[in-house]
Amino acid sequence: MDLPWTFPTCSLLLWAALAMAQYQGHQSLGRFYNETVAKAFLQFYDQTAQIVWSQFMEATWNYVTNITKKNREEMLHKDSERSKHMLYFGTRARLFKTSRFQDPDVKRLLSKLLNIDKAALPQDELREYNQLLAYMETTYSMAQVCLNEGPCMPLEPDLQEVMATSRDQKELLWAWQGWRDAVGRQLRITFERYVQLSNKAANLNGYKDMGALWRSKYESETLEDDLEQLYQELQPLYLNLHAYVRRALHRHYGPEIIDPRGPIPAHLLGNMWAQSWVNILDLVLPFPKKPPEDITKIMKSQHWKPSKMFEEAEKFFTSLGMLSTPPSFWKNSMMERPADGREVECHASAWDFYNGRDFRIKKCTEVTVEDLLSIFHQMGHIQYFLQYRNLSVIFRAGANPAFEEAVGSVITLSASSHKHLLNRGLLSHQHQDSEEEVNFLMSVALEKIAFIPFSYLMDLFRWKVFDGTIQKDVYNQEWWNLRLKYQGLCPPIPRTEEDFDPGAKFHISASVPYLRYFLSLVLQFQFHESLCKASGHIGPLHRCDIYNSKKAGKLLEDVLKLGSSKPWPEVLQKITGQTQMSTKALMTYFKPLLNWLVTENVRQGEILGWPDFSCTFEEKDTEKVAFLNLELDPDQAKYGQWVLLALSFIMFLAALLLAYRLYFLEKKSLPQATNAPATDAQANGSRDTSAPETQPKAYFLGIAMDPRLVAKRQWILLSLCLILMLCSIGLTIRVFMQHYKKPPWMRAEWWSWD
Repeated sequence: MDLPWTFPTCSLLLWAALAMAQYQGHQSLGRFYNETVAKAFLQFYDQTAQIVWSQFMEATWNYVTNITKKNREEMLHKDSERSKHMLYFGTRARLFKTSRFQDPDVKRLLSKLLNIDKAALPQDELREYNQLLAYMETTYSMAQVCLNEGPCMPLEPDLQEVMATSRDQKELLWAWQGWRDAVGRQLRITFERYVQLSNKAANLNGYKDMGALWRSKYESETLEDDLEQLYQELQPLYLNLHAYVRRALHRHYGPEIIDPRGPIPAHLLGNMWAQSWVNILDLVLPFPKKPPEDITKIMKSQHWKPSKMFEEAEKFFTSLGMLSTPPSFWKNSMMERPADGREVECHASAWDFYNGRDFRIKKCTEVTVEDLLSIFHQMGHIQYFLQYRNLSVIFRAGANPAFEEAVGSVITLSASSHKHLLNRGLLSHQHQDSEEEVNFLMSVALEKIAFIPFSYLMDLFRWKVFDGTIQKDVYNQEWWNLRLKYQGLCPPIPRTEEDFDPGAKFHISASVPYLRYFLSLVLQFQFHESLCKASGHIGPLHRCDIYNSKKAGKLLEDVLKLGSSKPWPEVLQKITGQTQMSTKALMTYFKPLLNWLVTENVRQGEILGWPDFSCTFEEKDTEKVAFLNLELDPDQAKYGQWVLLALSFIMFLAALLLAYRLYFLEKKSLPQATNAPATDAQANGSRDTSAPETQPKAYFLGIAMDPRLVAKRQWILLSLCLILMLCSIGLTIRVFMQHYKKPPWMRAEWWSWD
């Protein structure tokens, strides 16, 4: 089948340009692949890439908004075409020697084209890799946790609501453990193969492992050292927040659950992954006599709908003089969970279809202030897409991956300010006093500061997995070691290597790098400070709202238009005047809160951190398994199960044969028993006419009794045989479930024709 970039006409156009260049006197191969030819080559790439990428995005959209086997196959097919396109152009881009090229854009475009990611894999392994990725993401998206006697609950919105609103630690534990059993355990084996194929793809691209390939997108030789420095600068803020929250949870749940000097159980922080703690604000509010207004309640009382929430975010960007979204955005986006019963992936995301016209958001929106701010964030992505849509497809991305996230988040800092919410009719109190400001900053910190170590360790874990520092037999233990070290959290129940708790997070099951979120946390405050200065704001940074500021909008717009066409330090300098990421603006924003936290923790005598504490982790004993309350070798236990299964079937067959034999013999004896009394009566009738008539007899297990009673007991025996048969079938299923997770007839391979 012809692919879009191999159509004869297109190929002729390209190679005609190449021939012209050769004709003009460039005889050697090195001269043949000159800068003029490179520009024609890149133009050809751009024309074809828009077709291929648009088709892939459309197929992927169709799948995640309607998860069916047919849509999955179409998505994998289009992904295969995209990989062939990347391979075709990536290998040819290597032929250009750019050292003598004059145009920096041409050199940058070709350098970006060299990284073909997973397309470097051989065809059969690429197909396997795509199927693995689709399986992991689908497993996550369709997972549910079922009540013992009741409905099953998906992550969004049901389980997330339990984690956010429940204050019953047993209910929280049920949701926390249930989600990890439903997702993480299913992905444990698959993830090992995913790591192998990921590293092979990275090697074929010239990187030592997939972690190195991911880090290359930041174009920095000192990235890992820079990250550690940023983390260390932010750590005092997190440690003070952690200590304060731990004390508040100790007051609420008591010493049986919270150790005031130790790590915090991970299920008590209002979020499935403990990455955001804002949902427990009511438990940790610094000044509980001055609680913040319930914005979600106000939104619902004003009859907000998901569409209005998107319109509100749109108004913010247009108030800055920035671009409005096209009509197709409102027509094609999935703003709510479909009501027609389709299985969908609810994880919020923004989509660029690479044709310059089609942009969409996918989100199962609930009317809450959290979802409102999430929509502002996603609309920031859309604005980025709109601004750089005229660049080459290669440059249609953020200056680095963190820029893309920071642009959406910087808008939420203004949108969540007291000034903005008051102007939009979502608050009634005109002013905040100092105590109310500390409460406000606490709510922001529970979202932003609590996220610092989680966003850092997510990729730290995967980098160590990719480079072999973390081996597959200790995935889960090392995951919790990192969460203890950086977050000060422990699992609420002991975990084993049969669990795979990292897989319970979308970005790990979907193979999405996470470092962007850590760096965007720093960048968004740098951006916010610069945009506030441009808008003329005077006063504390947390009071700033850039709504309606055309100057701030122009500054942001000029940066977004650059896409990834310039190195990110140049882009950062254009908006902030700095070439390095800095925590200074973030620390300035939270300074009033940090001062209060330090004072409060000193007053309470808090110990910062969790010295000398560790998490309980059950070592998986691979040598012994339980069978009938006996500790046996795995092979012995398996043999015993099969022996028990065989005995059950023998008992079933024996009982069935016995029932049949008894039924046959007693049916045969019934006429004999009824005829015998009649014969005797005729012979003796003349002698004793007054003798009583004898009732016919039948036998059950050697006991004579009434035939009707015998028949009844025979049916009881047959019923017992049936119950025994069902028990045997149940044992068969259990044997398969224990050793293979699913019986063969419940696995896809059983029904596959491949």
